Amino acid sequence: MNIMVKRRVHVAAAAIISADKQQVLIARRPSNVDHGGLWEFPGGKLAPYETGLEGLKRELHEELGVEIVNAQPLIRVHHEYSDKHILLDVWQVHAFAGEPFGREGQAVRWVPMEELVNYPFPAANLPILRAVMLPTEYLITGEEADEARFEASLTRALSEDGIRLVQLRAKQLTPEAYVARAERALALCHEVGARLLLNGDPSLLDQVDADGIHLTSERLMQLERRPIAENKWLSASTHDPKQLEQAASLGCDFVSLSPLRTTPSHPDVAPIGWHDFQQWVEHAGMPVFALGGMTRFDANHARAVGAQGIASIRDFWK
Repeated sequence: MNIMVKRRVHVAAAAIISADKQQVLIARRPSNVDHGGLWEFPGGKLAPYETGLEGLKRELHEELGVEIVNAQPLIRVHHEYSDKHILLDVWQVHAFAGEPFGREGQAVRWVPMEELVNYPFPAANLPILRAVMLPTEYLITGEEADEARFEASLTRALSEDGIRLVQLRAKQLTPEAYVARAERALALCHEVGARLLLNGDPSLLDQVDADGIHLTSERLMQLERRPIAENKWLSASTHDPKQLEQAASLGCDFVSLSPLRTTPSHPDVAPIGWHDFQQWVEHAGMPVFALGGMTRFDANHARAVGAQGIASIRDFWK
């Protein structure tokens, strides 16, 4: 019996961010290659001797005439085609020297991040789009009974700490009180351009036009299909590879994975640890936030092992 062994192709790609952090550079694929005419993040295949960053530096110089000054891992995406296995090793370029232009005749364009969804990309690029549009810090609100203190804490996180992604977690509230808090939180978030996800039943979006829904791991495992529209963000709590696989099958846009460390709220739950976290994230196929004992001091380490960033209650909610 003949068993076809797929080619494995390692590609480095760059999400090059503008100085004002509002735009990202994309390039159009030539018409005579696979997925010709579609847009992509600049980059190319690695030589056998190159690391991802080394190959990316070479490719960006050859394709765009720029030199990388500061770059950080963003996401690694494995994608299966009929004849090959692609690994996209994606880096976020925060600073570069030179003015990018299509040295090989390709079209290049600076695009506002919120408009990326209007451009056709190869299927393998879709998780990258999500990662580019997401921040690196994810606030989960604390269980605060007093509305004035809740608003003060949320306002401080948004204005002083620059939080731009918030999950409204308030299990002690009645359904009516949760909706009222969600309406106020949504107004505060949208004042500064932050997104708000509601932690609860997806039907909450019929009452509050928030930016998306966050699923508990229990609700995640009960669902058979994506419960909300594609134009809303869907996230979920995950704790093991099986739940990560379920999140991918439902089309979650991103997830949190916990607990990375032992936490005071769950002292008896065994932590995942950095090693297993990296192994599980490698094949998640979507942005993953590290959760459980995380602080801002862990952000760079989390990014280095494949996370989108960190999620936290205690470090962001005071």
